[in-house]
Parts: sequence; structure tokens; C-alpha cells
Amino acid sequence: MELLLSPERMKYIRLLAESYPTPQAAYTEIINLSAILNLPKGTEHFISDLHGEYDACCHILNNCSGVIREKVEVIFDGVLGKGEQSDLCTLIYYPKEKLHLVKSSGRATPDWYRNTLQNLIELSKVLSSKYTRSKVRKAMPQEFSYIIDELLHAQADEDNNQQVYHEKIIDTILSTAAGDDFIVALAALIKRLAVDHLHVLGDIFDRGAHPDKIMDLIMSHHSLDIQWGNHDMLWMGAAAGNEACMMALLRNNLNYGNTEVLENGYGIGLRSLTLFAQKVYGGPDPEEAVMRAVRVMLFKLEGQLIMRYPEYHMEDRLLLDKIDFEKGTVHTEDRDWEMKELEFPTLDPEDPYALSPEEERVVADLKAAFLNSERLHRHVAFLYAHGSIYRCFNQNLLFHGCIPLDQDGNFAAVEIQGRLYQGRAYMDMADAMARRAWGRGADQYAVDFMWYLWGGELSPLCGRKVKTFERSYIKDQEAWVEPENAYYRFCRTEQTGAMILREFGLYAPNSHIINGHRPVKVVKGESPVKAGGKVIVIDGGFCRAYHKSTGIAGYTLIYNSRGMRIKAHRPFESVEKALKENKDIDSDTEVFETEGTRVRVKDSDNGKQIAERIADLEMLLVAYRSGLVTPAPKKR
Repeated sequence: MELLLSPERMKYIRLLAESYPTPQAAYTEIINLSAILNLPKGTEHFISDLHGEYDACCHILNNCSGVIREKVEVIFDGVLGKGEQSDLCTLIYYPKEKLHLVKSSGRATPDWYRNTLQNLIELSKVLSSKYTRSKVRKAMPQEFSYIIDELLHAQADEDNNQQVYHEKIIDTILSTAAGDDFIVALAALIKRLAVDHLHVLGDIFDRGAHPDKIMDLIMSHHSLDIQWGNHDMLWMGAAAGNEACMMALLRNNLNYGNTEVLENGYGIGLRSLTLFAQKVYGGPDPEEAVMRAVRVMLFKLEGQLIMRYPEYHMEDRLLLDKIDFEKGTVHTEDRDWEMKELEFPTLDPEDPYALSPEEERVVADLKAAFLNSERLHRHVAFLYAHGSIYRCFNQNLLFHGCIPLDQDGNFAAVEIQGRLYQGRAYMDMADAMARRAWGRGADQYAVDFMWYLWGGELSPLCGRKVKTFERSYIKDQEAWVEPENAYYRFCRTEQTGAMILREFGLYAPNSHIINGHRPVKVVKGESPVKAGGKVIVIDGGFCRAYHKSTGIAGYTLIYNSRGMRIKAHRPFESVEKALKENKDIDSDTEVFETEGTRVRVKDSDNGKQIAERIADLEMLLVAYRSGLVTPAPKKR
């Protein structure tokens, strides 16, 4: 058989032959990959808007949004009581901490260890059934992989030899006092097998106290992607050296009483800022003095950016020069508004957006601290390596905020360096701009654009007119209302949902837009599922500050081989209650899309890549058979 290949293709085939040096090696891999294509698709877990709420985030990742409890209830129905099932779940979520409590209560008997190990092995068997044995082995803690593999794959035989072998392994584990280590290892394996891939749809930072700990947690996850949120972009911009981002970040953390994450979490000292604020603004409350100093510097720095880049079209945010100190008002939106305070000791009436010499020194000190925070830069580097403005994954479009639209529902045009961008082209350019701002060769335009991505009205991460000035200084709350981009109105319609999906090349009937950013107000009857199921919003409010207005404590989404389920969560009480009372996060499940047939790996993005690999290997086999490639000699 004559095989005609281009020189480039032939070069690739020869490189492939280095990994598969014989026909036997090639067709063995084809058989393996073809089998993988017919396994069920792995479970995807979607979370959004974590906002520094570390304990709740950690628990949601530990219980996989209830997936583990669901499996335990099915597998051990009629075998374990409800209390025993809850005990087992908590042990999986927090194995080391729960083991300590079990021991201190005197329950850690040999029978308890034996039963617990057998239950964990049974659960691991069920969860591992949708993966290849090779993938399961790689997921195991390396030091115990051989023994766990044997325990998972013991088979019944005529003389019950395998069962005896299985029991002897457990006996030896107990006699060598290795029970705790194996329980911890099996708990880790169960959590890893329960979720194949994690999607974090933005806003890890701000409001809650420990975004740094959340970053450490997700950095240890085996498989994930991140869609940047506007609060993430704020920290990324600050780490890149954008001064306005630094001040907005400081204001957010002061507003929520979370400066500890700056000083202790990231080593960003606030001493020069504090001394300056106490000197210039004084007063009995040092924190209030710092907040007043930060606000003024923020609006000055933002004003400089707005005047530098008229294409932002944010001139209506220039309000420092609109203050009438005699009347005690500020002019905006065609009217005068009474102000809460009028003390602006560093404001120069001739140049209101210029920093004073002392303010310049404070900003320089803060900038140096942000640029030299090793831990912050490590976290931001991870956000860049695993994150993006949007992602298409398994026929779903993932992003944090919005695809900016105009008032007619068409894609809004945004000017960047003299060119207009819309729809997907704008999202791609926004992603490229964020990447241009990081590392060597970062250019100032891109660094400054990070601030626009944080709070611009046509930013895909924000999508509203941010009124920090009005909220800070104007008494009448009517001025605080922040108009939203038309996306948030039009995304409720199937027509707009379909238009956006087509823009990103997604035509499958089961394609969805999945985003966060905008809390779903359940107490007002709002649903997270919109546009006839085409749009799913999974920000229900992890942030404690949102719980009263939303009525819940966050949405998450599970997409497995049988369909999609959205989970509405109640507030997480504490790790202590989880351990002592087996208090899980109460969740309501809504199954809103069930697949007619079980989704297989071949139907996923990964399956398409595997199919391409199989086609390449089949071409390699033809090359071997036609003599274009010579097999490696057999080893003696």
C-alpha cells in the first residue's frame, strides 16, 4: 500500500514512532485509548465568587458540593444508619481532624478501623469505576498506591483466596499501626475521584478574610481552570504595579475589615500609609483616618487614568473637580447632591487630581510592597497560568461577568488603542491585554487597562457603572444606584443566549453560558437558570455580606455523565460543628438537564483529542506496514 505524506507530516510520524517504536506498541495504545473513549465523562464541579470565605470554600471542595454524601447514601443505604453515614462523610472531608476526635472519644477500636477501611474501600471502588486503572493508580498517594490498588481490585474466586488476601492486608495495616495513614490516603483518593475537573468562575479575592488560603487550597487541586473575576483582576493589577488598583484594593479591604490579609498574608506593610493618615486626617478612629486617606488618593489616581485614556468614556467619573465647597455639594448626573463630608486637606483646587508630595511617597512605598510580595506574585502567576477571561469547555462557555452588549442587545464596541472590538474579539483582546501587563516587557497601556477591567462599564468582568465616589461621599442613596450593562437584561432571553454561544462557535443543543459575578436574589424569586436553560448564574453569595439579600450562601454546579444539577447551599456554620456534629452544608439540588444517553469521554473535548491521537497512531501503523518507518529491533 502506497502512503503519500507531506514532509511535515512524515516528520511528525517519525517523532511519534520514538514513543511507539513497534507496531505492537502502537496498536496497544490504540486499544487503550479506544476503551477510554467509551468510559463515562468525568464529573465537572463549577464554583464562583468565593470572596475570601475560606472555610465555606474548603468545605464545598471537600464534600464536592454534596457528591460524596450522595454516593455514601446510595452505596450504604440499609447498611449504615444516617448517623454512621454522616460520620463517614465527615471523616472523608476532614480525615486528620475527625480521627483525632474519634480517638479522644475512645471509639478508635480495631473493629472501628476495620469497618471504616472496608467502607472507604467500597466507596473508592464505586468512584473509580468510571476511570482507567492507570488513572486511578496515578491519583493515589504514591507511598500507598500498590496496596490500595490491590485492595480496590480484589476479586471473588472459587476458594475465596482473594477475600482472605484482602483481609490479611487490612490485618497488617492495623498491626503496624498504619490505619490512620491509610484512612487519610483513601479519603484523599475519594475526593480526587469524585470530581475530575474544577472550574473556578472568578472572584477569589476581597470581602472575606482569607483569599490567600483559598489560593493555596486550589493550587493543590489536581485539575482546574479559572475565569478571572473583576476582584481577581484588581489584585492582579496591583501586583503588576497599577497604583489605582492598589488603592481600590486597599479600600475594599478596609471596608470589610480585612487588612490582615495584606499585612500577614502577603507581607504588604501599611505603616507609611497609617502614619500619613493619622497626621493629615487625625481623629479618634485610626482606621477611619486611613480609609479617608485611601479614598482621596484612589479618586485622584483613577482621575489620572480617565484623563489619560479618553477611549474609556468615563469622564462622568471625574468628580473631585465638581465639588462645590461653599454649597457642600457635588454636581453629577445633571444635578447637585449634598455631600456627607467636605474635608479634603490634600486637594489642590488648581489641580485636583494631582497627588500631594506626601501622598506620592505613600503610593511609592505601597507600590514597592506590592511589587516585592513573593507570595502574592506566586498566587498571581498561578492565576495567569491557569486562568483566562473566558473558556470554552465541553460545549459550555464559561466567564465571570458578561459579554458587553449595547442597548439594542447587539455586541457593544469597545475601543482599545485605536481599534474597535466586539464579542469574542473583545474578550480575546481583553485577555491579551491582561497578559501583556505581567512579567518582563509589560507595557504601561496594558498595566493601566487592568484597572479598566476591574471597574469599567464595558469591562467583561464588571459590566456596570461603579459609583464608589457616590457611595463614599453622597448622602442620598439614589445616587448610589449602579446601572448595569444591557447583558444582564438580555441574557434572560433564549435569543441572546443562542447569539452569544454562536459567537464562540458553540452550536450544540446542550451548550450553556455559565457565569457568576451577579448574586442571584432568591428571596425575590430570582432563578439562577435563565434563557430557557441556556444561561446559568452560579453566584448565589458565598460572601457572608450577601446572605441577607440573596437568601442563600452560594450556588455551585455539577455536570456529570448523566446531566447537570445546580446546588443551592445554606450558610456553612463552622469546621468545629462539622467535626463534632457532622454538620454538613445543607444543599438543595435542582436537576435541570438530564442527558438522554450517558455522556461518554468520546463526547468531551478530551475525547476529541484522544480521537485525533488514535487517528495519528493508525497512520503510524500504516507507515510501519508500508515500510516508510522501520520498527525498533526487538530486545533480546
